[in-house]
Order: sequence, then C-alpha cells, then structure tokens
Amino acid sequence: MQIIQTVVVKQILTEDSKKKLFDQYEAKKLQLQRENNQLQFELKRMEKTKNFSPGALKNHFEKEINKRLEKEKLLDFQIEQLHMLPLGSELKEKEVQALIEVKVGDSWNDRQGQPEIIIKDGIIEEIREGE
Repeated sequence: MQIIQTVVVKQILTEDSKKKLFDQYEAKKLQLQRENNQLQFELKRMEKTKNFSPGALKNHFEKEINKRLEKEKLLDFQIEQLHMLPLGSELKEKEVQALIEVKVGDSWNDRQGQPEIIIKDGIIEEIREGE
C-alpha cells in the first residue's frame, strides 16, 4: 500500500543561494511598491468620478495598501535575517507530498518522523529519513 507523506525541502545557504534569495525578496518588494502606486492612482481616479461613497472607497483602498505595506515590512525583516545567517545554514524552502510504500510487518513508529530533502545550489545534497 502507498500513503502520502509530507517531505520538507531545505536549502543550504551558499553565496549563490543567498544572492538569489536576496534578489527574489527585492523583486517582491518592488512589485508590492508598484501595486501600491497603482492602488493610489486608482483611488484618486475613482474619487474624481464621484460614483462611489468616498469613505467606503478610501477605506477599501487603504486596507489593500496596508496589506502590501505589511508584506513589505516582512520582506525587509527577511532580508535583514538573510544578512545575519551564516553560510551553510539550512533554510526551509517548502513542503512537498511524496508517496511512501508501506507493507505488513513495517514498523509504524519508524515512519512517524518527517523526511527531509536537502538542496545545495539546486542539487539534491542529501535525503534524510524521518526520525
């Protein structure tokens, strides 16, 4: 019988992966800033049409802008943390699902840990069975 199990994918921090992560964070920040500028532009444009309640309109747009500002703050924090992490640190990148074969006679307790796949610069470095 096969069962589905969650596998954690971790990345070993190297100079290359650190730079890529930094670039990804910066790109996400830039996208959020563009979205905020677009939202502010749309708000001003809609305010001029007078077809909407100004209070509700402003409230809706401010909520969307604030969501993006919070995401930007989180990215700033992640960038700050990235600068402090030493090379060789393991960062959780994502979780994937895997099919695991189980059969009568297998030890269930040995299957309870969560396996991990360790990646270094895009190459699988190690596969750790759950502990």
